[in-house]
Amino acid sequence: MPEAKKSTSFHELYKELLQKQMKNEDISEADYDPHQLDCLLNPDQYAPVIHTESCESCAYDRACKNSCIFDAIEEVDGKLSIDPDKCSGCGVCIESCRLDKLAESKDIFPVLKEVRSEEKDVYALIAPAFVGQYENASPGQLRSALKAAGFKGMVEVAVFADILTLKEALEFDEHINSNDDFQLTSCCCPVWIAMIRKIYHELIPHVPGAVSPMIAAGRAVKQIHPDAVTVFIGPCIAKKKEAREPDIADAVDYVLTFQEVQDIFDAAEIRPEELADNDREHSSRAGRIYPHPGGVSEAVRSTVEKLSPGRDVPVRAQQADGVPACKAMIEQIQKGETDANFFEGMACRGGCVGGPKIIIDKDKGKRNVETYGEEAPYKTPLDNPYVMELLHRLGFKNMEEFVEKSDMFTREFANN
Repeated sequence: MPEAKKSTSFHELYKELLQKQMKNEDISEADYDPHQLDCLLNPDQYAPVIHTESCESCAYDRACKNSCIFDAIEEVDGKLSIDPDKCSGCGVCIESCRLDKLAESKDIFPVLKEVRSEEKDVYALIAPAFVGQYENASPGQLRSALKAAGFKGMVEVAVFADILTLKEALEFDEHINSNDDFQLTSCCCPVWIAMIRKIYHELIPHVPGAVSPMIAAGRAVKQIHPDAVTVFIGPCIAKKKEAREPDIADAVDYVLTFQEVQDIFDAAEIRPEELADNDREHSSRAGRIYPHPGGVSEAVRSTVEKLSPGRDVPVRAQQADGVPACKAMIEQIQKGETDANFFEGMACRGGCVGGPKIIIDKDKGKRNVETYGEEAPYKTPLDNPYVMELLHRLGFKNMEEFVEKSDMFTREFANN
């Protein structure tokens, strides 16, 4: 009789394969559950949330299915499955499942294969929420740690948050000139955008056509280094879905969570807090404060004030964090029960620093982000010389060209 496969949970299998990968040991596919193994080795074939075990019976009345606002969890012949086209990666279903049969998809094994290839330069694009996540390592120490793990370099996405702040501020300054109009931020949160596109489509005209800072960073790195492999690192599962959307899939090759990167550091015995401080400061306060609730609004407000001091219609912002709060805010907009003209939604309670794959407490993460923002040498992207320098490197001669020809930073939400 053939030898039985190991009785291993998905999370145990993940840890076992990671250790084997670090030791360059062969993986015998015959030893493991083929579905779980395929999920780990070929994550691009699955939704950002996966079933780690067959789910045919449930003692909790299909709590995962009932929690999904995008109707991504389907039931056919009594068996649940996740539609990869509908799943946004918000992760609410993972929290709802008490049987531990759902997990986030993991890009770690394809990424490790890339960083070990001598033929490719792999760049880490680190989300602004990273501050303090890794044993209080400084940004420069984290850069050294990622290089020790095999990455060519680390790019702080906060500088691209600066660029997108400038784009949204210019949009607001040009279009919002009466008390009857309003703008919804398109930056940062892919679940917020998915809610508008899939559930509240009538609000699309109020969303400026801008990519997220993650996409902007990936496209910029690939324009400067055409053969680069780009890996976004952040607290968010939904970014895995965003990176695969057809009109922007050219930007980011893989998405790792903070926890996945910590797993790499642990397996490789890399301690960021003990490494050299390879620091480079390129972002303003505006870009650095994106990860906490109100951060995008504050960044756009301060930049609009810098662009047009004393304008007749100032930025009057309203924010919501958490899916229920976002829905409630949208209902206020629809009913005309708010006098705000700039709306910021974040699907995670506490903003990006409260994302599902953070390592530290979200309140501590918020304080870290605020401190890092206050320490920035520049307050807005208009003050930041690196913004214009970067735009020049990307082919923009001046601000007028950035406004008129910024295709690399633009997308059409209504057509996607």
